[in-house]
Amino acid sequence: MSKENPDKPPIFEDGRGDPDKEGGAVESPEPLDQSLKKRTRQRTASPPRGSTPQSSPPKFVSVEELMETAKGVTNMALAHEIVVNGGFRVTPSQPPEGSLEKRVKDIVHKAFWDCLETQLAEDPPSYDHAIKLLAEVKEALLSFLLPGHGRLRLRIEEALDVPLIQQQAENGALDMGKMATFVIDTMGALCAPCRDQEIHKLRKITGIIPLFKAIFSVMDMMKLDMANFAVSSIRPHLMQQSVEYERKKFQEFLDKQPNAMDLTQKWLQDTAKALLNGDWEGGASSAGASAPIPSTLHPLIVHNHAYLHLLKWDHASCPFPETLLMDQRRFQEMQWELEELTAVAAVLLIVYNSAGAAISGLPGLLEQLKGTTKLLLAELHSPDFRAEEAFATVAERMWEEVRRSLAQHGFSPFSSERQAVLKGQIAAVRLPDNSIRRLIDSRVQTYLLGFLESSQRGCPTTLPGGLAPIQKELEEVAIKFSRLVNYNKLVFAPHYQRILQDVLRGEGPAPIREGDS
Repeated sequence: MSKENPDKPPIFEDGRGDPDKEGGAVESPEPLDQSLKKRTRQRTASPPRGSTPQSSPPKFVSVEELMETAKGVTNMALAHEIVVNGGFRVTPSQPPEGSLEKRVKDIVHKAFWDCLETQLAEDPPSYDHAIKLLAEVKEALLSFLLPGHGRLRLRIEEALDVPLIQQQAENGALDMGKMATFVIDTMGALCAPCRDQEIHKLRKITGIIPLFKAIFSVMDMMKLDMANFAVSSIRPHLMQQSVEYERKKFQEFLDKQPNAMDLTQKWLQDTAKALLNGDWEGGASSAGASAPIPSTLHPLIVHNHAYLHLLKWDHASCPFPETLLMDQRRFQEMQWELEELTAVAAVLLIVYNSAGAAISGLPGLLEQLKGTTKLLLAELHSPDFRAEEAFATVAERMWEEVRRSLAQHGFSPFSSERQAVLKGQIAAVRLPDNSIRRLIDSRVQTYLLGFLESSQRGCPTTLPGGLAPIQKELEEVAIKFSRLVNYNKLVFAPHYQRILQDVLRGEGPAPIREGDS
């Protein structure tokens, strides 16, 4: 596979980009440059007094400079995705069914293969398209080679020598079947073990046209395999350099747009104010950011609570801090997962407190109740989710399981009144201000904050009461959360340190100067 231009913007799997010539796309975060530029334009006008922190006035730059910066930020986003996302893979890019792009692609491909079939069926055969096809195959095979494949490179150059193939075609001596056999054998020597089955299928195809169609299909798979192998190979090296790389690229953007950290400043200052004023509830503060803040908090405490803010963020109305834009999707997904786990834990706490010893310790019952609840609340954040109906169904199913367990183990059944109370308590969990839900949520926030601090101090975290049923899932979220936070701190530590010092000194955030790092 040919090496890609390092300055070429990445192709996004969700369609934000153009298809690669090799038919691949990469999973990647939302284009950061677009978000930053859009927000910068929105903030060029003078803000109202007492709103966002004041910074240096915007610096006017040329379109060429802005495009070059945007390209650098896009590459930074791709490098960040490779480092942070262990499951990052290059995936096939397919145009949507019924789209104009898909129709044009199908028409062009069909025209090529129909023309090739017509030429080969002539008497004598015409090999114009066949020669072009073999030249493309040769180029693809050479792109798979590594520096140590010197002998194989010579074999490919000799067997697929285009001028020689041209002479054979003119003399009627070109054997397409022999060429196909050589190509398949070479692909078999170069492909990953997971493609052996596809190579085996190629050997069973007899028609020249369907055979070469299948060869190109398998080659596309091999290109993706090579790309993913390259990604996995560079990840350890990229990890060592990514912090400095991201810091440098962000600074380049900051040099051209000095007010591009206003939201980050406000995020940290709002957190400090909420903590000092006793308004901390684990959610994003809506307090203004203009009042001086006395230095009574440690910067690390403010910073850790600020990250916890992000798991309660109102993504629909509150712009995300600039230094975390590349991870906004991850924080939102963790937020949704935590809200679902909180609801599940609240339901199970109600069930076990109501039934008491009657169901406590029964093997397999907890996992069954948990699985049922998670399944019924799986669409909790879907626009079509009907909370009242869903939680009523959860209440009914939980009651059925409790009733069955009581009967099986010889316990007295619940009275009608006790049954109604159980169902009512479960149904009420759908309300954001439900006391049990808020209790579980508070304990989840405490656990996450403790996990974050323990990762920094190297000591174990205690699991608060009521969270045992979701311990495994909660720990997985905590690990992801901690990794993102620690990595983000490494990249933007110089900026955070300066802002937090200014905030806690009560001076308000200072303007961001060119060259700050």
